[in-house]
Amino acid sequence: MSKKISIKDIAKHAGVSAGTVDRVLHNRGNVSNSSKDAIESVLKKMNYKPNIHVSALTLKKRYNFVMAIPQYSKGQYWETFVKGVQKALDKYEGLKVSIQYCFYNQFDLFSCRKAFEEVINLDADAVIIGPTFRDETIYLANQLSDANIPYIFVDSMVEGTSPLAFFAANPHICGYLMCKLITSITSPDSGIALFQAVRVGDESANTTILRKAGFMSYYNEYELSNKLYRVPYSVVNIEQNDELIGDFFEKNPDVKGAVVLNSRGNIIADYFKKKNIKDIKFVCIDLTETNIKALKNGYIYFIMGQRPDQQGFMAIEAFFQYLIYGKKVKFENYMPIDIITKENVDLFTDFNPD
Repeated sequence: MSKKISIKDIAKHAGVSAGTVDRVLHNRGNVSNSSKDAIESVLKKMNYKPNIHVSALTLKKRYNFVMAIPQYSKGQYWETFVKGVQKALDKYEGLKVSIQYCFYNQFDLFSCRKAFEEVINLDADAVIIGPTFRDETIYLANQLSDANIPYIFVDSMVEGTSPLAFFAANPHICGYLMCKLITSITSPDSGIALFQAVRVGDESANTTILRKAGFMSYYNEYELSNKLYRVPYSVVNIEQNDELIGDFFEKNPDVKGAVVLNSRGNIIADYFKKKNIKDIKFVCIDLTETNIKALKNGYIYFIMGQRPDQQGFMAIEAFFQYLIYGKKVKFENYMPIDIITKENVDLFTDFNPD
């Protein structure tokens, strides 16, 4: 039996009108017991599962969802997120939903401010926010709350706000696991380089702050002796890394491990390749195309996966449930954290919702 069963199909088999079926499906009453029994019998035989777009079509309301997320290139983290959003829209194709994107450069505080101001001026029914800078996110969240516009966070939660829900891999646990992994594959006397992206506005990303706290939590809990080095690098100006990183590894031969707490681990992997550095164990985050390539080529040892496509799908679905049916949405939604190596990376295919 096809999963897409219409109200008309049910009505035909039950010998009632489509309107009667709709009233039973949504508990609107005014249906005789005999008709209700007939409909429920058909639903059971057809293995019917409620389809959100059936009732949405009768509402004749168009919803405008706004996405305030970092800009991206092909194969990057946020492209995967948007693919998840599109899968949700395809699944619930009967809904009248338009999507407006307000992109910003996640390595530029002022770009973020400009995009968030744009969000405030849009006529949004709901907003999905991929937060990078904490204060700017709190400002936008407060503006949306004042306007009674529901919003959802993806990628991380920001304290001091009241979203409808958030969907993310727990950043503290992610950082904790990264420390556990890198120290399990390096000796206790090895130095570890913690690479941190330089951002215009000199403010760290919210996820980076939270992951770093998780990393240090493991480090302190197990009283590790590895010397930690904080090393800046540029995502925007790759050539600048020759100056920023310079002869760091030559001056610190004890460094045998490296960590990048955001999705741009490929930049450091490319630097390793360029400088012919082959003896550094490296852990980073996110299954981007470039990270996967570096993993397969041996420049990255572990990648932590956050399932951004599922985050996008579930965030859209949560808004459908909340706005159309008025259902309560689960507030805290943590994704599984995948630990990926070159041996198992090909098993992590695209997310395909039922």
